Parts: sequence; structure tokens; C-alpha cells
Amino acid sequence: MQILNFIGPQEIILLLVFVVPFLFILPLIALILVVTNQFEGNDKLMWVLIILFLPILGSLLYFFFGHGKRLK
Repeated sequence: MQILNFIGPQEIILLLVFVVPFLFILPLIALILVVTNQFEGNDKLMWVLIILFLPILGSLLYFFFGHGKRLK
């Protein structure tokens, strides 16, 4: 358990203040973008389901691959 010696109260507070909100905000932003944009066929439903079932990974996949697939 030598590795865990560097984790103290300050590090836990930093995680709670900066990382945890990011984990909730990223999927929320992705969902808002998916719902407010037009997609072909069932792509919108597919992206919503991916983001809901895999929030972090689904959001990242949407930003890397799905964001460019929306209709302009």
C-alpha cells in the first residue's frame, strides 16, 4: 500500500471539486447537443442511448465521431 500514501484529504477534495463535476457535465452537454441537432434516420436515438448507457465513453465517442455526422 505504498502507492496510496500520497492520497490525502487535499487530493480527495481536488478530485471532488474538479473531476466529479466533469464526469456529470460532459454527458449532459453531449445529450443536449444530440437532442438539439438534426441527424439522419435513427442516429439521434442511437447517440442518446449510447450516452445514457455509457456516459463518459459515449460522450467522448460522440464528440470524436458523432458531432460531425449531424445535419447542418
